[in-house]
Amino acid sequence: MCGILGTNFLNSNFDKALENLNNRGPDFNKKVQLDNKLFGHTRLSIIDLDNEANQPMVFDDILIVFNGEIYNYKELIKEEKLEVKTASDTEVLIRLYQKYQEKFLNKINGMFSFCIYDIKEDKYFCARDRYGKKPFFYHFDGKNFIFSSSIKSIIQILGTTPKLNKVALSQYLQYFVPLGENSFYQGINALESSTYMILKDNTLSQKKYYKINTYKRIKTEDEALSSIEELLFKCVESRLVSDVEVGSLLSGGIDSSLISALYSKITNRKINTFSIGYDEYKNYCELDFAKITAEHINSNHHPISISKNDFIEYFEDTLLALEQPHGDSAAIPLNILTNKIHNMGIKTVLSGEGSDELFLGYDNYAKFLKYYDFEKTLSEDQNGFLNSIISALQNNTKESEYLRRIVKKQTLYNSFGEIFSDSQKKRLFNKVPTFKSENPKKDPVDWMSYIDLKIWLGEALLSKVDRISMKNSLEVRTPFLDYKLVDLVFSIDSKIKVGDTNKYLLKKIASKYIPEQIINRTKKGFNSPFNEWIHEEYKDSILDTILFVNKETSLFNEEYIKQIYNFSKNRKFKQHLWSLFIFSIWYKKNYIF
Repeated sequence: MCGILGTNFLNSNFDKALENLNNRGPDFNKKVQLDNKLFGHTRLSIIDLDNEANQPMVFDDILIVFNGEIYNYKELIKEEKLEVKTASDTEVLIRLYQKYQEKFLNKINGMFSFCIYDIKEDKYFCARDRYGKKPFFYHFDGKNFIFSSSIKSIIQILGTTPKLNKVALSQYLQYFVPLGENSFYQGINALESSTYMILKDNTLSQKKYYKINTYKRIKTEDEALSSIEELLFKCVESRLVSDVEVGSLLSGGIDSSLISALYSKITNRKINTFSIGYDEYKNYCELDFAKITAEHINSNHHPISISKNDFIEYFEDTLLALEQPHGDSAAIPLNILTNKIHNMGIKTVLSGEGSDELFLGYDNYAKFLKYYDFEKTLSEDQNGFLNSIISALQNNTKESEYLRRIVKKQTLYNSFGEIFSDSQKKRLFNKVPTFKSENPKKDPVDWMSYIDLKIWLGEALLSKVDRISMKNSLEVRTPFLDYKLVDLVFSIDSKIKVGDTNKYLLKKIASKYIPEQIINRTKKGFNSPFNEWIHEEYKDSILDTILFVNKETSLFNEEYIKQIYNFSKNRKFKQHLWSLFIFSIWYKKNYIF
């Protein structure tokens, strides 16, 4: 796991921009200059610890800077009869490019972002993994090209802070983060997941190389269960490939408990597991459940309990690590946890991200399936009647919003992580920055799972995990997001997946490996008492900060901001307030002071 950087022009700030990536790769850093082109890399050594695997790597007029891990690189060497000189997965990418050019991406299984520079062709070939685990940002103005794992590094090379991207702000306030190619800075783009990009002769082109197939080939529960269980073992085992110790995050839920249990069973040894909880507001704390699983699998368990003071101490540090506004307050406890793990000398851990989206783990899914069923029962006359009275209903509840979407024939389900709805954004913004949304799939089960993999997981959760873990030089591996497992689960008949409870299929498999007490407990997300703590610590300065920034920008309706603030004191609209607060802190720091 590493940091990458490159430009197609010489720049005096390059070394400083590369130094900014040291947390992503503290073990080695290097810069290479080819004519007027610069390439930089910082390395976190996990596979092939020898110097031969250092980057930028050059073989046969092909240069690469690569961030990530390729889990099937050894198999690819054999299957593709590749002649390699190192024991590194990085060289495998060069050899595959030599054999197939850009058409090798569907052969690799891993998490990655990389740039290959073909010296003879004077061509840049850049790519990002299927679900967006590893970041790739770039700037291209028709002449100058900059790419990096970090937005800050690009800004350092530009030498000036770009203007605010208001579309990114609109997306962030609805979905926790900017979506697709947007960042908060005009002119700095994100390469989208499952996409590659070619720059040649000052012409930039992009193409998707992967999409989820929803064809249903598995029609029986027995086949679904046996296929998932067999493949899940392989997904965990492949992510144990490492020349350093691998730990495991253990929240106390089904996902991380099952991953940790399978890891322990595969290796037949005492593994290190890590959990975080809270010494107040115990309703958010899952340490007792994590302890149950840890004792069941006999792990070396490391529980960490944090206080409000810890949360506030890491607040600013976390916002800096995220580089741009991110609406997930869980980034702060994750920062504390991954810092503790790093200080214990562990460089990589397994985690359970992806399971909720694949196996329908969120309670919201069952609720929305009822909304979809209700929508089907409405005649044209009934829909027309509801349409005539919908404006009279209370409009500050989620339920009224979902009913409005049904009546107006709008997309019912946008994402698990939806904050401000379209209606609420109209009340918030003085002028709403608009963007296009994807048309939903016909099968509601496929649609909810797919769009959450793309937005809530791919854009929000994975970006949080990467920025925070790599800030602490820790690699996080996610077995549930092996593309073979994703494709398998989407091929299962939706009725079988839904079953009679959330995570129906996964619970049946997990019952063989983890305690029933974990399987049957009420689901909790990785959450914290963030609203309580910021009100206790910052009090009215929260509102003051938001209103101060709004006076500078005139973006928002001041009265609606005040309503949200007052609601949040009663634990309502707390995510709305958090998102406005985080944006305002960021804007103030970047554009005012």
